[in-house]
Amino acid sequence: MRLQIVKIAGLAAILFCLFLFFFSSPGLARDGDLEEGSLTSWKEGAVRDAIVDFVETVSDRDNPAYVPEEERIAVFDNDGTLWCEKPVYPQFVFCRDQLRDAAAKNPSLKEDNLVKAALDGDVKILAGSGAKGILHLIGLSRPEGDLGAYEKDVDRWIRSARHPRFKRLYTECAYKPMLELLDYLASKGFRTYIVSGGGRDFMRAFAQRVYGIAPEKVVGSSSHLEYREKDGIPEIVKKSDIAFLNDGAGKPVGIQSVIGRRPILAFGNSDGDFEMLKWTAAGRGKHLCLLVHHTDAEREYAYDRDSAVGRLDRALSEAAERGFVVVDMKRDWLEIFAESSGGNTGAQ
Repeated sequence: MRLQIVKIAGLAAILFCLFLFFFSSPGLARDGDLEEGSLTSWKEGAVRDAIVDFVETVSDRDNPAYVPEEERIAVFDNDGTLWCEKPVYPQFVFCRDQLRDAAAKNPSLKEDNLVKAALDGDVKILAGSGAKGILHLIGLSRPEGDLGAYEKDVDRWIRSARHPRFKRLYTECAYKPMLELLDYLASKGFRTYIVSGGGRDFMRAFAQRVYGIAPEKVVGSSSHLEYREKDGIPEIVKKSDIAFLNDGAGKPVGIQSVIGRRPILAFGNSDGDFEMLKWTAAGRGKHLCLLVHHTDAEREYAYDRDSAVGRLDRALSEAAERGFVVVDMKRDWLEIFAESSGGNTGAQ
């Protein structure tokens, strides 16, 4: 009888060890492996599994595909990837509001076709001008001046401006699944960056508060900056020209110039992100490239190939061939928007 008890206890111990091995092994990505609250807005399925499998694999020291933390770089487009870009890029709306004041002081600005489109609310013309149009309007909406003053203007605007359809702050139009993903990546030692065609200085004014991404990790289109002293006080002056357009083929250049490492994860939503995803996929070792496909007209918007804003055509056509994971908003996201702005602080 005593021997039987010992055998039973021994068998129980073996089964317990096997249980720990199969269900706690870091090399096996399961829903239970995720920290509480991670990716809860993502529907269980192939897309969520692909993300979890990739992240768990490259962060597992015992896996042959392990990637050291300093090389665990993830890059995200902003407009249409991290927050809503329809009906027109939020930065265009900011420029429009700035232009109203500028045009009141200098009526000749209204002779510029893009300024006229901004003041008239012509979304089609504005959207068609892309990142270059944003920078052009920035240059016209305010003369060159102190960068700190510009950042304060952006901060004031972004804390009060609301989306015309959803009637919530633009910062509250950040996608909840993406905020969860940023936090999840941070918990696994990833360094996350924004790589966007939007204005670098515009995004830096709120990226930390909204996304938890520090200003030095924002790569965007930019004007020239210049050091000056005014009455003996040093300042950085933001010029009104275009120094760098961080869109399309410019994105890999921006990544290399600022980050100096090729990403292993890239997330975009339009053809403007195509080269960034190709650059990421061309690296050695394991990588993951994803595209948000806007398919939910009821909860957000549905658009792709024919859209003036966030046009997704070539990248969508070649996604399967190139191994890009397409995230179907309607199918793969249980929720769209975060409840409030500023809650994400994990991704550094």
